[in-house]
Amino acid sequence: MPPIIGRRQFSAALCAAVAWPLAARAQPAPPVVGVVGSAARSDQARAFRQGLSEAGFVEGRNVTIEFHYAEGQTDRLSALAPDLARRQVSAIVAFGIPAVTAVRAATSKIPIVFTGGFDPVAAGFVASLNRPGGNLTGITTLALELAPKRLELLHELVPAATSIALLVNPANSISAETQSKALQAAARSLGLPPLHVLHASSEHDFETVFATLTRLRAGGLMNLRVSQPDHLVALAGTLRRRQRTASGG
Repeated sequence: MPPIIGRRQFSAALCAAVAWPLAARAQPAPPVVGVVGSAARSDQARAFRQGLSEAGFVEGRNVTIEFHYAEGQTDRLSALAPDLARRQVSAIVAFGIPAVTAVRAATSKIPIVFTGGFDPVAAGFVASLNRPGGNLTGITTLALELAPKRLELLHELVPAATSIALLVNPANSISAETQSKALQAAARSLGLPPLHVLHASSEHDFETVFATLTRLRAGGLMNLRVSQPDHLVALAGTLRRRQRTASGG
């Protein structure tokens, strides 16, 4: 498999990595690419189609794309991934650790291209960044290196906030634990108290998360979960309006 790269030229590199196994396998019929993710994101699908077309693969003409999204319910991935493996698709694209884990368990032969803000070596998906080995390759967005900087920026934007929460997905246990440790260390270096770590496996947990934020009187929230950002922003706005109403502001 081709080597893993960093964030630069992200979209082009991802689609080039997918195009590699497609071009390498001569097929009488158009190849089928399976896409698996924890949450449905239309912008992601649109960018993926555009990137593939730039690599010479146009959906409906010389490639078929099958999107399998879990709609925020990661437990569904264990059924979605084997379905693609049984169909013997030409390649599978997996977004995020839960999706990669499910796809990896479903096949050791079909080329898998992943993307996410995790260390694929620490996660045990590949042997090394330069020589992934096996049937997996992909792109890492270096979220571990960027997360402490995000906390620093949050602290600069809201210097009065001493209670800050960290939202993680327990399904991404490896990534969540690694980033949480890095962020707790960054909080200490900034003179902040320990961050409150909150869990959300799906969007159904968001209401509970924001109720906890209210109880903690948190002045900021760092989202390592990533998925459903629009829903989180909407809930944050609702919480802010409630706080203003309660304070008479």
